[in-house]
Amino acid sequence: MKLEKLAKRFRIDKPAKFRLADHDPADCCGLSIDKDDAKQMLEEGIARLAELQERLYANNQYSVLIVLQAMDAAGKDSLIKHVMSGVNPQGVQVHSFKQPSAEELDHDFLWRIAKALPERGRIGIFNRSHYEEVLTVRIHPGYLEAQRLPDAANGKKIWQKRFDDIRAFERHLARNGTLVLKFFLNVSLDEQRKRFLDRIDEPGKRWKFSMGDVAERKLWPQYMAAYEDLIRETSRDEAPWYVVPADNKWFTRVAVAAALVHAMGKLKLDYPKVEGEALKGLEAARKALLEEKS
Repeated sequence: MKLEKLAKRFRIDKPAKFRLADHDPADCCGLSIDKDDAKQMLEEGIARLAELQERLYANNQYSVLIVLQAMDAAGKDSLIKHVMSGVNPQGVQVHSFKQPSAEELDHDFLWRIAKALPERGRIGIFNRSHYEEVLTVRIHPGYLEAQRLPDAANGKKIWQKRFDDIRAFERHLARNGTLVLKFFLNVSLDEQRKRFLDRIDEPGKRWKFSMGDVAERKLWPQYMAAYEDLIRETSRDEAPWYVVPADNKWFTRVAVAAALVHAMGKLKLDYPKVEGEALKGLEAARKALLEEKS
């Protein structure tokens, strides 16, 4: 299977018909980690991504925003580590959005997101994002109360209004040169349980575990319904969602790398041309260097 075909498989192009139940968290598209094809695809994706990042930086016209959303233990951190292993770290910015600070709560919900956007020529990764505002905040009403919104903004249609705001925000980014790619790492409830047990049983992983993670598992149906709703409402051509199987981490990495390479490849990231007086200057510099005594 080619990277392009793999990338298209998990992109949500018909959001109105999207059902999370139709997507298998264990799907591997017939690939196997024991076979060379999967390893080769990941290596190819990482190498191609490194090349595209160099072109992105040199071109300095576009930026790339990668949004990662998932339930706990879905593999977001390891995904970043492996897929971005070949790129220049100077060209990548990773932001993990935690509970809003007092200053952030004194602004609108997109304020802290806008501050963290990548500059032209760079890749930005949001480990959780503005989507927490129509996800965790939706499921935990106390978080919304802390935002002290006026009555007009905090009515029955608040979630639909926030979807409207997010769509407009991402459309604005796309129009101004930001490639927005959003990934929901679709892990199953059973696989999450296994990974939580691994964290508890392995001393080197225990620091990752939180008792709050167990409490959130009880809200799994509400989270899945909220994810389904937000993907339906916000997967658009200018900022698509990819629902990526996450029960097998190696496959998640292959699929995300494929999507990144496919989407960035469409940007036509050409190296800047050196012409006219600038080219003459290079030729003069070359001549001077050749004439130097060794």
